[in-house]
Amino acid sequence: MNALNQIEVGWLHSLQDAVGCAFLDFVMPLITSLSNTGIFWIILAVILLFFKKTRRAGMTMGLALIFGLLLCNLTLKPLTARIRPYIFDPTIQLIIGPESEFSFPSGHTISAFEGAVGLWIHHRKAGWACIVLAALIGFSRLYLMVHYPTDVIAGMVLGIVLALIAAKCINWIIEKTKIPAL
Repeated sequence: MNALNQIEVGWLHSLQDAVGCAFLDFVMPLITSLSNTGIFWIILAVILLFFKKTRRAGMTMGLALIFGLLLCNLTLKPLTARIRPYIFDPTIQLIIGPESEFSFPSGHTISAFEGAVGLWIHHRKAGWACIVLAALIGFSRLYLMVHYPTDVIAGMVLGIVLALIAAKCINWIIEKTKIPAL
């Protein structure tokens, strides 16, 4: 794992060398904060539950976020116990506070893609806007040097897969229960 960490930390330094600037130093912490504890996506899912037209999307997003919490935060992070890039390379100077959990996979990225794809499945236009936001959140985790690239890629893939599974589950539940309000 040390060899992979070394390669990926090199990529992070290259990214900083290529695009690091005062503007992004200001903007990226704001973008990344949208996915702190998945709060933006949780609030959006709850809001969508109030309207019949968007209720299925809200349910999909909510279920996907629960799946992500169970798989990412409670299972994969403790199992892999991957240290953060700034712990592996103490020369990294953070512009946000250090994270308290392990690095793999990126929880911010998982929740962002669960929420965005969960919405996209039911409402394409709004979903595309959220997918762009999710991609920016994933990029912010790299820019801020709090995740390795493979953490973010895994978060993206897992977020998409969990949103698709959640949509299948919600559709199955709705078909089986035949609740008219859904």
